[in-house]
Amino acid sequence: MKQDYYEVLGVNKGASASEIKKAYRKKAVEFHPDKNPGDAKAEESFKKAAEAYEVLSNADKKARYDQFGHAAFEGGGGFGGGGMNMDDIFSQFGDIFGSAFGGGGFGGFGGGRGQRRVKGSNLRIHVKLSLDEIANGVEKKVKVRRKVQAEGVSYKTCGTCNGQGQVAKVTNTILGRMQTATTCTTCGGSGQMIDKRPSDADGQGLKVKEETVAINIPAGVEDGMQLKVPNKGNAAPGNGVPGDLLVAIETIPHDTLKREGDNLHYDLYISISEAVLGTSKEIDSVGGKVRIKLESGIQSGKILRLRGKGISSLNGYGSGDLLVHVNVWTPKELNKEQKEFFQKMQNNENFEPKPEKSDKSFFEKVKDMFS
Repeated sequence: MKQDYYEVLGVNKGASASEIKKAYRKKAVEFHPDKNPGDAKAEESFKKAAEAYEVLSNADKKARYDQFGHAAFEGGGGFGGGGMNMDDIFSQFGDIFGSAFGGGGFGGFGGGRGQRRVKGSNLRIHVKLSLDEIANGVEKKVKVRRKVQAEGVSYKTCGTCNGQGQVAKVTNTILGRMQTATTCTTCGGSGQMIDKRPSDADGQGLKVKEETVAINIPAGVEDGMQLKVPNKGNAAPGNGVPGDLLVAIETIPHDTLKREGDNLHYDLYISISEAVLGTSKEIDSVGGKVRIKLESGIQSGKILRLRGKGISSLNGYGSGDLLVHVNVWTPKELNKEQKEFFQKMQNNENFEPKPEKSDKSFFEKVKDMFS
């Protein structure tokens, strides 16, 4: 089981953004590879801290994590531990460390360890899912047009930064001479420039290629949720790392079922005679048709709960319920015989409303729905 992100950083759930950032910097400095050379355990702790910070420093991801836990990022919703590497960490959070190591130059693993590995741009797509697919989880194969390195392209070391990806700049201040490192504008921080470029490649040695990508979507995702498929975005020139494929979830409305969290709602309409005599009805569910029995004398507004027939929880804690709302349909037009029958029943005690204590009010039913 993955360790809780708040526990990884050593903060409580109500910690502010500045407290989270301060806690991450402390952990990152403690477990930094330059401070712990060859220590695999320290490197793993370093990655865990970065993964936790990547989620908790983002308001949207933090809200999803607080609600769903690690399950919110299954299939690539966050770093997720799967597509994460040191270059991801330093390219995104290197500025947090300041000059604690190597005098700047956090393009690689600290001063002098090598040039920054540029990351390619992310791609974004929308995937539409039916309620059945959301309930059970699904693998979707989509065609993506992404940039990849052209066949036959070759690169050489950038002459401006000598392959470091950064150039040093010395400025005179009231505190004395200060040296800062900035991204090399010639190579964009990759440390490399194109040596040979095929005719079908762009100025960075890349070309567009259509690729089929398999996306594993866990059960229980919600409309608007975003998943991440690591390294399936655009490639970067030279020895850079590819960007990510960001997948936005769209829900296709169901004809008869309405979702509310992990629960589903179904409006069932029956006739007066069916309500009086009792009947059985076949209704929709995400697992296919199911048949339910309605006892004689059932009242309009009755809610039948079919446990476990809802949406699988994103947290993996079982499934929601299917709530069937019974509505007795009153006919608007009657023939002479039907009118005479109901006129005779107007003073019949069997047709007088006699609510029992067990018959819950509308507000009690709403309360039960959310309990």
